[in-house]
Amino acid sequence: MREAVLPRLPDALPEGAALARVLARFEALAVAVSGGVDSLTLATFAHRHGVPLTVIHAVSPAVPAEATARVRALAAAEGWDLVVTGTGEFDDPRYRDNPVDRCYFCKTNLYDRIAGLTARPIASGANLDDLGDYRPGLTAAAERRVVHPMIEAGMTKADVRALARALGLPDIAELPAQPCLASRVETGIAIDAADLAFVETAERRLAALLGGGTLRCRITREGVVVELDEALMGEAPGVAALMTELCAGEARSFAGTRAYRRGAMFVRS
Repeated sequence: MREAVLPRLPDALPEGAALARVLARFEALAVAVSGGVDSLTLATFAHRHGVPLTVIHAVSPAVPAEATARVRALAAAEGWDLVVTGTGEFDDPRYRDNPVDRCYFCKTNLYDRIAGLTARPIASGANLDDLGDYRPGLTAAAERRVVHPMIEAGMTKADVRALARALGLPDIAELPAQPCLASRVETGIAIDAADLAFVETAERRLAALLGGGTLRCRITREGVVVELDEALMGEAPGVAALMTELCAGEARSFAGTRAYRRGAMFVRS
């Protein structure tokens, strides 16, 4: 066991001290980094506190290009040993069929690929808030003995954001929740790379139009639906005009706007 190194931060946050103690158990780690606040914060904190790391980022049609760019930029700034790899989930028909436990097959492919690249223990950026959701990916992680240092340290999403700010990563700290693009596809509709590319383009255009806030472009049986948080609902007419144009360009049907609901595409019988 390495000696615990407490955070060298302007404010030694309790959650940072707890995380340092958890990380002290490991001689080295392979951190799976998606490009979101959780995994980026974990990798930054662990690296700055002397944990030998391999940082692994997986690319696929389900990962937004801006997430990959964010990972590459932070890796260069922090001096990480970064490995970018494909996961191969699109070669798995169980994933492409998009059952309600699709994330299990995604994470199975991801963690198996990482295990083939390094013998180091695999760490995820999951936090306590993730335990309150339906997360079949956590089952795949448990089967492969993936560790969750932030959960062990008792950290919530708010704690992770506070730690990111203390690390001097304000832009990372304020990143909105951004699950993979496949989460925009209603359960039972096959995962298709062209659909995910459309979703990515639509959300990028909508973000530019609206200037912020939570939004999702959904692929449903009724057609393309845009979900907006309450603060953005007044912009629905402009959203509808843009989406009608984008859908017409790809012979898709725009089915309107509605209020944002987390996990809306998981349809369980």
